[in-house]
Amino acid sequence: MATGTEPQPHTEANGAKGAAGPPGTGVHAPSRAAIPARHLRTDRWWLYPATTAAGLFAFVVYSTWRAFANADYYAAPYVSPFYSPCLAENCHPMRGGPNWEVFGSWWGLSPALLILIFPLGFRLTCYYYRKAYYRGFWASPPACAVAEPHKKYTGETRFPLILQNIHRYFFYFAVLVAGILTYDTVLTFRNADYEWGHMGLGTLVFLVNIALIWAYTVSCHSCRHIIGGRLRHFSKHPVRYRLWGWAGKLNARHAALAWASLISVAAADFYVFLLATGVFDDPRFF
Repeated sequence: MATGTEPQPHTEANGAKGAAGPPGTGVHAPSRAAIPARHLRTDRWWLYPATTAAGLFAFVVYSTWRAFANADYYAAPYVSPFYSPCLAENCHPMRGGPNWEVFGSWWGLSPALLILIFPLGFRLTCYYYRKAYYRGFWASPPACAVAEPHKKYTGETRFPLILQNIHRYFFYFAVLVAGILTYDTVLTFRNADYEWGHMGLGTLVFLVNIALIWAYTVSCHSCRHIIGGRLRHFSKHPVRYRLWGWAGKLNARHAALAWASLISVAAADFYVFLLATGVFDDPRFF
């Protein structure tokens, strides 16, 4: 006896004929609901992935230009976060800053290429950024309740996407880089003659930047897991439980912090560029 709950066969009557794409693949597989329309959303669902792609593309273009420029990244006492720490012999002499000639004279390219791989690798494998550029550039998926244009889905189980799993290791490098940028920020409390006890507009720019970088870094899912993800009894680890709670609150704002820190690090670099090229002098408060 028919109860009205049995699955219906895919026929022209229930919409299989109007479904786009080859039958039997992806969202049009026999086990999926046969809906003729590509989606039923009536809002501007495309706006979010489009603006996300535009924002990420703009940063990629800007950071690539600055990384290969190999110039205008130091204006005493400020050093661009794209070039710190400087690890090649061809680095600009930065008095008091992290200028370690680890790679010697054989490295002829921009020294930024030696260090940017770590913070960019951390962001590239970040859970939020993966969602952002999967949707923005690959339309995987374009948006909630919108079918993917791809015929099959393999997730992150194959090369190169399986490398996304090294995100937790990039986290340790990100902490190290954040520590070095913190040291750079401390050095901004000097004037152009490297005398302490001074503060300029660039100091505020660097303070905002490092605060956002640390907030983004410690709000990372990997950080939260390291702090308390493997604990069986929080009651036996009150300090780690407290830290886990703080990381969890920041984690709820991880997406906003990802964008804010991305903008701030580019703004800090651009500010140094403006000073180094003589567009204006750094306003000093004292």
